[in-house]
Amino acid sequence: MSSSLDSMLDALSDEGVPLAGDEVVTRALSRDVELPLGAGTMALVTLDNGHDHTKPNTFGAGALRSLNDALAAALARDDVTAIGVTGKPFVLAVGADLAGMATIRSRDQAKAIAQVGHGVMRKLGDGGKPSFCFVNGAALGGGLELALHCDYRTVLDSASAIALPEVFLGIVPGWGGAYLLPNLIGAERAVGVIVENALNQNTMLNGSRAFDLGIADAMFGGADFLERSLMWAAQVLTGEVVVRRAEVDRGEGWAEAVAKGRAGVETRLRGAAPAPYRALDLIEDARTADRDTAFAAEDDALADLVISPELRSGLYAFDRVQTRARKRAGAPDSHLARPVEKVGIVGAGLMASQLALLFVRRLEVPVVITDLDQERVDAGVASVHAEVEKLRARGRITGDKASRVKRLVTGSTSLNDFADTDFVLEAVFEELGVKKKVFADLEAVVGPETVLATNTSSLSVTEMTADLQQPERVVGFHFFNPVAVLPLLEIVRGKATDEASLATAFAVGKALKKSSVLVKDAPAFVVNRLLTRFLGEVTKAVDEGTAPAVADHALDPLGLPMSPFVLLQLVGPAIGLHVAETLHDAFGDRFHVSDNLRALVAAGKPGLWSWDDKGRPFLDDDTAALLTTGDTPSTAEEVRVRAMTGLAEEIGLMLDEGVVAAAADIDLCLILGAGWPFHLGGITPYLDRTGVSERVTGRRFT
Repeated sequence: MSSSLDSMLDALSDEGVPLAGDEVVTRALSRDVELPLGAGTMALVTLDNGHDHTKPNTFGAGALRSLNDALAAALARDDVTAIGVTGKPFVLAVGADLAGMATIRSRDQAKAIAQVGHGVMRKLGDGGKPSFCFVNGAALGGGLELALHCDYRTVLDSASAIALPEVFLGIVPGWGGAYLLPNLIGAERAVGVIVENALNQNTMLNGSRAFDLGIADAMFGGADFLERSLMWAAQVLTGEVVVRRAEVDRGEGWAEAVAKGRAGVETRLRGAAPAPYRALDLIEDARTADRDTAFAAEDDALADLVISPELRSGLYAFDRVQTRARKRAGAPDSHLARPVEKVGIVGAGLMASQLALLFVRRLEVPVVITDLDQERVDAGVASVHAEVEKLRARGRITGDKASRVKRLVTGSTSLNDFADTDFVLEAVFEELGVKKKVFADLEAVVGPETVLATNTSSLSVTEMTADLQQPERVVGFHFFNPVAVLPLLEIVRGKATDEASLATAFAVGKALKKSSVLVKDAPAFVVNRLLTRFLGEVTKAVDEGTAPAVADHALDPLGLPMSPFVLLQLVGPAIGLHVAETLHDAFGDRFHVSDNLRALVAAGKPGLWSWDDKGRPFLDDDTAALLTTGDTPSTAEEVRVRAMTGLAEEIGLMLDEGVVAAAADIDLCLILGAGWPFHLGGITPYLDRTGVSERVTGRRFT
């Protein structure tokens, strides 16, 4: 195998297979460490690409060659008793170089990369010497798989990015993870890490969670993590520490876990993307397959998926999130931003409480919330405190930080308490007159440089500030619900907004760990405008006579996070109606206002669907009696076509109007604010790829 692996490594470089190219090579730097307790000599391999943690270690052809050589040399030495692997500060490795993955054009290339990764990393598990991985920071994809190949693992308690995110991108763990992880921690937990976390906003594990799951055998903290890990390794080698792992259920529990995973994927994606299904197949087979068979199956799965359109889409979406969000097109120079040392939140309802919690956690400055009466204020403060306690109970923050955060949040019924604030955000009822009064009252009490922000979802920032003395300091600051989960922040520049206020808004957005997109002051901005157009087309089909279930499931082949009417139920029919009416007033009949939606709102219905005891939606008799429909029903395909046609038309108009700087910003907004699936890529390349954009607008968007 060794000579064959060497030949394959040579081929990766000589043939210019991606993963070589312009690779920043992660070197495997080996040094001898004399272990305590007389445990012998460890060849300690440190992965390091020569950059700080902002450019993490990756595995390209050069990195795999370097790692292979270091491991082969250690295995060949009789005086080496064990092999250890760790990373540069804060980073073990984050897997294959995604830029290189995007250039792979043949299945043979993809399979060769899978086989080489397996071949190199198997030296840790099959080489004949005890192997240890000291996970000192980020370990994603191939980085975590490297650790799984080792016999033993320690983890830094503060490590914050540990995951197998491949399914999120449209592939599977292809260097051993789909076999090694379920056989280490069991099928149920492995399905959670490999599939469920990937499909749930690409959820990452921290060091503590990885230890709790059994991915790591020991956890240490502090600057002496490596020293403590080496001592622990010595204790394992000398028998002073015996590593005990939970027994893995290889019976019915394994099959049940995979079946449950399939049901969840089917509910979510309805067959729209192959990667999670292939991952579940691999996990299912891992129960009985030997290592050679399982790794060969991973090779084939990765080879198929790397050249799939879903991976290309996933990489495009990933690039939008990673690069476009950071470049922040149109944002002013950051040096213009003013310091923010105290924040005010106008309103104490659910949204306002979420915002107060976000500000106080991220900025760690005093936050004061106000409302019309003391009861509402007290309820808002209590809500923030309760959420802080939940974070403390889950180990997300320490007890000391929880106490400090709670002390920073106060409430008042008087806007006078905002006099010394630097940034005030209103989160009151979505009505122009109400918001104008709030800003007029604020202007009378705050300092001249205080930035005033509105969380409006559809109203004009310019109209909102028309009567102010200093409209230049007002900016739109539109969050998405749930605030703690969705990372998008639409920052809206009114006609009068100045550079300093805008720069401060972007600086605050960055401090809140949100991805900010600059948006023109146009009705409903980006996400709500497109979702309202989309929902309008679907509701119009029902009004014309299409069965509600047909219309609601027409988009199922896309694998969207939820169906249109479930989304409407989440948003709330009253809010959906309000935004539809606002956009209808602004743009006319392109935005349909449904009489049936008006009927639902008038009757106080929470949405179109009721839910049975198994969580399945159905149309109850009372709701059905409210609906008035025509006699021209559409098929599911016709509903899908009209919805995509409406999106293409609206995106073309938005780009012509300059609502955002480029189509990439629309893609970013829908990915981060509406959950547009990674397997579809951005909305604009999807419309290009399917020919809709050219059919509707006469041009491609990207």
